[in-house]
Amino acid sequence: MRSALVSALAETNPAVASRIWPQHPASQLWLGLTEIGVASREQKPVTDATMAKIMDAARKAPLAAEPFLARGVQAQVAGNENLAREAFIAAKLRDGRSIPARYFLAETYFRERRPGPALTEIAFLSRSLPNGVTRLAPYVGTYAKDRRNWPQLRSLFRSDPRIADATLAALATDARNVDLVLALANPSLVNPHTDWAPRMVETLVTAGDYSRAHALWAQMSRVPAHSKELVFDPEFRDGTRPPPFNWALTSSAVGLAERRKGGGLHAIYYGQEDGTLARQLLLLQPGTYRLAMTVSGIPGGSKALAWTLKCAGSNESIARFPLDPAGAAKGWEFAVTANCPAQTLELDGAGSDLPQQVDVTITGLKLDRLNG
Repeated sequence: MRSALVSALAETNPAVASRIWPQHPASQLWLGLTEIGVASREQKPVTDATMAKIMDAARKAPLAAEPFLARGVQAQVAGNENLAREAFIAAKLRDGRSIPARYFLAETYFRERRPGPALTEIAFLSRSLPNGVTRLAPYVGTYAKDRRNWPQLRSLFRSDPRIADATLAALATDARNVDLVLALANPSLVNPHTDWAPRMVETLVTAGDYSRAHALWAQMSRVPAHSKELVFDPEFRDGTRPPPFNWALTSSAVGLAERRKGGGLHAIYYGQEDGTLARQLLLLQPGTYRLAMTVSGIPGGSKALAWTLKCAGSNESIARFPLDPAGAAKGWEFAVTANCPAQTLELDGAGSDLPQQVDVTITGLKLDRLNG
């Protein structure tokens, strides 16, 4: 009975297990490991009594991995890396599924600049831990910044594309890592279905590096980077390429915007909340432009819906065009200045005291440059 109780409680409640059977090796091991954890949290040295307790348990249970983990941590604190490594290897030999043993070994190998064995341990941890790939990605990313680790990293990424995608996504949150990410990424896997590529585009846009953001977006979307089209997908036919350099369409409490079968944009504005139904990021050079289209289904002169052009980043308004059929067919002219390197073209709804639903269809959208 005592043996069963200790087995059930030692890992989760070692203090109670120790009261039931103080000299049982499981009680000694887990109580000792708990004391080591408390000492570590409080930044205090591990007492001799705690280590004596663990060593006694090791003699009683020579196949247990935990005493070697404790000995390895003790050696690390004392600065004896060789002894720490040997202790962690011994722990791994006794329990190949030991998460702490694998983690400490990976950390040791990385400190010794042995990325090959370290990444082998990381690969095991990613498969063994809940959400291991996501949790370990930032850890792997720190070592990706050392070029000497790249050959081993590429090998790991080829063997497990999930680790590659998660690690690159973690790195992609910093615009300073763009060259690093592109160097480690498999060019054939640069597509919108990965986590890292859209995130890298978003990071570059946030940093104001619009030209590199567009180049990466074009690469992952498989479209020409230097197209003469000023607006991507003006016919509203291509829903496969992602924003921000393609249309981002809304379905929310503001309203609904969707591509029509055969082309064109169908938008319903509920009239109750201000908001955006469609948006695209543009890279217009300084000059004068005309925006025109065919609009149907909206009362003439209605101001509930309007096309708005803003400077990206600053959100400074360049122009606003109420969406009436006559004005849309004639076209609206506007100017872009040199201090506005990127712009957002938005179809916005503005609520009123007397909400009125608006149902509109837009076809034949054209944006032309009038001069240089």
